[in-house]
Amino acid sequence: MGINGHGEGGGGRQWARADATRQALLQAAQEVFADRGYSDAGIAEIVERSGISVGSLYHHYGGKAGLYLALWEDYTRAQEEGATQAVSAARKSGERDPIALFIAGARAYLRVCWEQRDVARLFHEGEGPSGFSLMRRGRARQWIAQNTKLLRGLNGGPDGAGGRRREVLSLVLTNVIGEAGREIAGAESEQAADEIIEEVCRILIRLAD
Repeated sequence: MGINGHGEGGGGRQWARADATRQALLQAAQEVFADRGYSDAGIAEIVERSGISVGSLYHHYGGKAGLYLALWEDYTRAQEEGATQAVSAARKSGERDPIALFIAGARAYLRVCWEQRDVARLFHEGEGPSGFSLMRRGRARQWIAQNTKLLRGLNGGPDGAGGRRREVLSLVLTNVIGEAGREIAGAESEQAADEIIEEVCRILIRLAD
């Protein structure tokens, strides 16, 4: 509680209203992008579907591109958090095998592709604003670097042939996971998505071996 007895409460309510506004805009934008594609999506329709003023849209996101990139950031953050938590849980349970840890993270990452399949299909099937492809490539490089570190315990030392093998393996496995996400997002049911995830994990294990 604030000094005046209601400062924090007022601030909390204001933050909640702003968050509700942002979520309404993102949901409407996701629907319009899915229906029209990014290029043909219009600000007017997003505003109409959300029930939020155009001024608030520009205040929070700066325009159509900002909405698209905010959806992308939320989606990739959910994937990263899911993978990180899964790897951490596996380590806490005593798992030390780098491939087993990698698979735990991959399974959680792919699960997000199903749980957020509507937005996943948006990014897999269409083009975004100018510079989005470059952003995706940059994020992919980050994932490859993180996965290379996770695979550090594989055959070979940190340098030389062992290090190069890990880099190439990480590149291959990360690309397999990325393509699998497209299939999972388009699965007809949760059971079908789970079957794809488990088959992908089996393929990843075989490739790593």
